[in-house]
Amino acid sequence: FQDQAMMKTMSGGNCNLNVPAKNSYRMVVLGASRVGKSSIVSRFLNGRFDDQYTPTIEDFHRKVYNIRGDMYQLDILDTSGNHPFPAMRRLSILTGDVFILVFSLDNRESFDEVKRLQKQILEVKSCLKNKTKESADLPMVICGNKNDHSEIFRKVRTDEGENLVSSDENCAYFEVSAKKNTNVDEMFYVLFSMAKLPHEMSPSLHRKISIQYGDTFQQKSFRMRRVKDMDAYGMISPFARRPSVNSDLKYIKSKVLREGQSREREKCTIQ
Repeated sequence: FQDQAMMKTMSGGNCNLNVPAKNSYRMVVLGASRVGKSSIVSRFLNGRFDDQYTPTIEDFHRKVYNIRGDMYQLDILDTSGNHPFPAMRRLSILTGDVFILVFSLDNRESFDEVKRLQKQILEVKSCLKNKTKESADLPMVICGNKNDHSEIFRKVRTDEGENLVSSDENCAYFEVSAKKNTNVDEMFYVLFSMAKLPHEMSPSLHRKISIQYGDTFQQKSFRMRRVKDMDAYGMISPFARRPSVNSDLKYIKSKVLREGQSREREKCTIQ
């Protein structure tokens, strides 16, 4: 994503959207199976909730924004809860810019998995930061889903979730319901604020534009004609494809080498 050319092509809309590399980000959603990761992503992208459960292998989505005339791209990696390929999970962490860790409030094991994931993310990203001298900030939200269930089913107390983020100002805790759409928008607002991204990326703070307007998405006149009350709008790319593993590896390698690190020095282990 960030290491690719400045031109981002959206298939099906016959439009080319120029997104600066510095405005391209990847959001990685992690957690155990059946905790509602894909439901939260669906709420973010299209405001819908699907009662039908379908196991996720790995889903990739892309949303492009025009916010006050500046173009942004957000790639969303919705990962498998089974982690069949540990090396892929580590690569997803290495290439992620912001993270959402999801557990179910009625499932103690899923909370324990989030604690393991949080530790792994901090360790993996710390290794990369030591090599690239990146900022120490690591925006992350820990999300307890299914707070619409009765309290008698709750297995994780609120204070336990809050304790996971108490020592990190770049980490926040929310209890949400993807089904009832409770606190979901607030969660994304805080996540983007911690990442120093425009808060208009939040689902309710921009006009949602269809792909049919893609050709005029970047035109200044489009804002005046179509959006009267706000100067932020976003569009989902319907045919976005996940960058290859090879391109992700090249991206990580380029970040390390860009900081003058030699090939012989200790490397962050992907396997």
